[in-house]
Amino acid sequence: MQWSLFVLILMGQCSFCLCRLYEYHFVEEKKTWDEARTYCRDKYTDLAKVFDMTDMKRLNDSAGNQGEAWIGLHNQSNVNRTWLWSLPGVKFNDSETEWDDGKPNDGTNNAGYNKEPNDLYYPENCVMMKNNHKWFDVPCTNKHPFICYDEPNQNKFHLIDERKTWLEAQSYCREHHTDLISVPTQLNHEELKNIAPNQWVWIGLFRDTWRWSDGSSFSFRSWDPDLFEDEDGKKCAMTVSNGKWSSDNCSNTKPFYCYARELVCDTTVADEVILINEKMTWEQAVTYCRMNHSGLISITNPQKQRWAEEVAKQATSTHVWTGLRFNCKEGMWFWVTGKIVCYNNWGPDYVFERCGMSGVMETGGDHKWSKKYDSMEFSFICTKR
Repeated sequence: MQWSLFVLILMGQCSFCLCRLYEYHFVEEKKTWDEARTYCRDKYTDLAKVFDMTDMKRLNDSAGNQGEAWIGLHNQSNVNRTWLWSLPGVKFNDSETEWDDGKPNDGTNNAGYNKEPNDLYYPENCVMMKNNHKWFDVPCTNKHPFICYDEPNQNKFHLIDERKTWLEAQSYCREHHTDLISVPTQLNHEELKNIAPNQWVWIGLFRDTWRWSDGSSFSFRSWDPDLFEDEDGKKCAMTVSNGKWSSDNCSNTKPFYCYARELVCDTTVADEVILINEKMTWEQAVTYCRMNHSGLISITNPQKQRWAEEVAKQATSTHVWTGLRFNCKEGMWFWVTGKIVCYNNWGPDYVFERCGMSGVMETGGDHKWSKKYDSMEFSFICTKR
C-alpha cells in the first residue's frame, strides 16, 4: 500500500506545458543576402537555419512555398571543405572511415594508385562505396546506383539500381525512403554484402564549404538537383518554388526567412539551457551545474527534448549527460530535481534496472536516451535558472 501511494503521489508530477523551440518568420521585403542577415539579427535571431526535414516543412509552411527567398546558408570558399553525412545530426568521425588504402586486390604494387580520399579529379566531394566495401571520393556529377534506408529500422536497405548523380540519389531517397545510407554502423552491416555484392554505389557522405550564418554546423542540405550549381558567383542559398534549395549571387535582392529563438510555455517560462563542452563524470557534471547554474537538465516533456536536441548538436562528445539517475533503493529512474520519469525518449537497447548508471542523450541521430556508467566522461547540459 505504501508503495502504491508513493507511486500515485509521484505520478502527480506528470504534467506537461507546451513550449515553442524557435519559429520562422518570412519577410517579404527584398534585400541582398547581407542586408537580410543584418535585418534578421536586428529584429529576430538570424537568417533561417534548417536542421532536418521537419524544420524544412516548418520553414515552407511558414510562407506557403513563396518561391525564391534567402536562407542562412552561404558558401565560405576560404574555409576547408568538411566531410558531412547526409543523415541530419550524425557527426563525421575520421576514425570510423573505410577509405580505400590504394592497394590492388591482387596484392601487386601499383605506384600510380592513390590512397583515398585523393581528390584526383578535383573537386571530388561525394563518396561511393566499391564492391570491396571501401570508400572512394569522386565527382558528385558522376552517375551510379545507390542505397537508401528506411526509418525506424535503420538497417532496412534498398538498392536502387538506377544511375543518378549524388544529389539526384539523395533527393530520390528522401522522397521514397528516409535518406541515403549513412554512418559506419549501417555501412558495415552484413546485409549490405548481399544487397550490392558487385556494385559501386553512392553513400551519404559528402563535403562542402557551405556554412550557416549563425555558426551552426548542421549537415542538412536540400539542394534541387535540377537547379543547384555550386558556382563561384552563386554563394548564397535560397528556397525555390518546390520547397527545395538553389543558390544565387548574394548581391541580388529577394525576400528572406529569419528565425527567432522562442522558448515560452503556456503556463510559465521554460528553463533556459546551456551546453558545457567540457567532458566530466556524471557526479562532476552535477556539481558543476549546481555551482555555476541551476542543475543538470531535466527533460520532462517533448518540447524540452527538442530544445535539448538543439543545443546538443554542438557537443564534442557522442553523448551528453542529463540529470537522469537510477535509484537502486526505489528501483526507479528519477531526475536530479526529484521528479520521476513521465515523458521518456529511451532508445531500443534500454534496460530498466542498472545501479551506478545515469542517463545520457545522443548528440546526433535520433537523440535517444541511454544509460552510461557514472565514471564515463561526456559533455553535459545545465539549466540556467
